Amino acid sequence: MSKTVRKVVAAVLVLLALPTVQTKSQTNMTKIPTVTLNNGVEMPQLGVGTFLMKGDEAVSRIKYALRLGYRLIDTAQGYGNEAEVGRAIAESGVDRKEIFITTKVNTTEMREGKVKESLEESLKRLQTDYIDLVLIHWPVAGKVEQTWRILEEYIDKGKVRSIGVSNFNPGQLNDLLSYARIKPAVNQIEIHPYMTQYNTAGYTFRKGIQVESWGPLGQGTNQVLEDPAIVEIAKKHGKTAAQTVLRWHLQRGLVIMPRCDVEAYTAENLQIFDFELSTAEMEIISGLNLDRRTNVKNNPECFPW
Repeated sequence: MSKTVRKVVAAVLVLLALPTVQTKSQTNMTKIPTVTLNNGVEMPQLGVGTFLMKGDEAVSRIKYALRLGYRLIDTAQGYGNEAEVGRAIAESGVDRKEIFITTKVNTTEMREGKVKESLEESLKRLQTDYIDLVLIHWPVAGKVEQTWRILEEYIDKGKVRSIGVSNFNPGQLNDLLSYARIKPAVNQIEIHPYMTQYNTAGYTFRKGIQVESWGPLGQGTNQVLEDPAIVEIAKKHGKTAAQTVLRWHLQRGLVIMPRCDVEAYTAENLQIFDFELSTAEMEIISGLNLDRRTNVKNNPECFPW
């Protein structure tokens, strides 16, 4: 399905979705399920990402997502938009306790030994006394253990509810588990039909750690939503290719957080709870794997940032 067609379909879905969406008591179709992390904390299985979103537009888009019923918001120190997330939440009228905020410790702060300072700044920018989940954004060699000890301290202080990692492969995750006093609750990795990551995801789940997918729709750069196999399955269910891919993630047990930069898509992405992919359809989508990252530099072994 082309981007133009998707926009038209999504716009129609907005009109269909808006009258039935509620803030606290959602309909069965749009109610977002939760997963229970290994520390007992409940995390929404579908949320919104904020990568590349800045300024007043970011605030507006996040507030819109909250009005629709989203309660998981993913940001990062490196995104430069924690202040926008904090402002959107403050202006939304939604009780802070209902919202699950994720941020990530930046690589620069890890290398410069400024993790504590960065966490205090994140709390201020997000306008909150606590953060629901803080991740180590990338496995910076020689800095992971030091950073993890600090994150454990913030758990003890009650300033962070859960801690985890992002972009960790099984070997890096295993190293962390060898000394972690508090087990990671989440490993957030790039997953989409062209980068299924079954080995890393399976290892992570085996260790009792929730897997979260970033870039679940291929970040609009790899044409995964135009793949004929996905388009064909989507047509059978009367859904868009994006909804079909998100459903594939959901049935894998992953937490997913597509970006909320386009309001029509944000509404469309909520409509994935009223259908189910068959075992064969799940296999067809999984079989599209090419081990292809959206950016070849996004390699946990040799990233440049």
